[in-house]
Amino acid sequence: MNWEYKYLLDGSFHSGSRVWVYQCNRLFTLDEALEIDELLTEFTLQWKSHGTPVKGSAYLFFGQFIVLIADETATGVSGCSTDSSVRLIKDIEQKFSVNMFDRTTLAFIVKDKIQLLPMSQLQYAVDNGFINSDTLYFNNLVQTKEELESKWIIPVKDSWLSKKISFSKSVS
Repeated sequence: MNWEYKYLLDGSFHSGSRVWVYQCNRLFTLDEALEIDELLTEFTLQWKSHGTPVKGSAYLFFGQFIVLIADETATGVSGCSTDSSVRLIKDIEQKFSVNMFDRTTLAFIVKDKIQLLPMSQLQYAVDNGFINSDTLYFNNLVQTKEELESKWIIPVKDSWLSKKISFSKSVS
């Protein structure tokens, strides 16, 4: 799979634009992805903060990650506009029977596929060679467009996970 996504991001957005990443517990089907793409487009076209349009963009990456971006150099994002984006994601959850808010499931690229792993099984996966320090990890905690471009898909060793696990045990 081609893991390049940066070229799809709107270049007119400030590097400090706010970012929210929502990871789905499964891959969306093609029909679902097309419908979600329409919902995201409709949402960003009507996204407002205190009545003022938000310069926003939304993406479905790799059929499993919804990324919302708001350029606050144009219009600040208020609590109400953030709430409306959360409502959108909750509506997607309901409509497609998925979970988009589970922050305890981690996503990695293993054998050129996205693999989900409960955080509680992280050390087991390392100890048994399923992931290693160079395995690519989706760091959904990124908060800006700049971080999305440089720190979203990174090796485990460069992420916050490196402090949670030990790579010292070798697999025989």
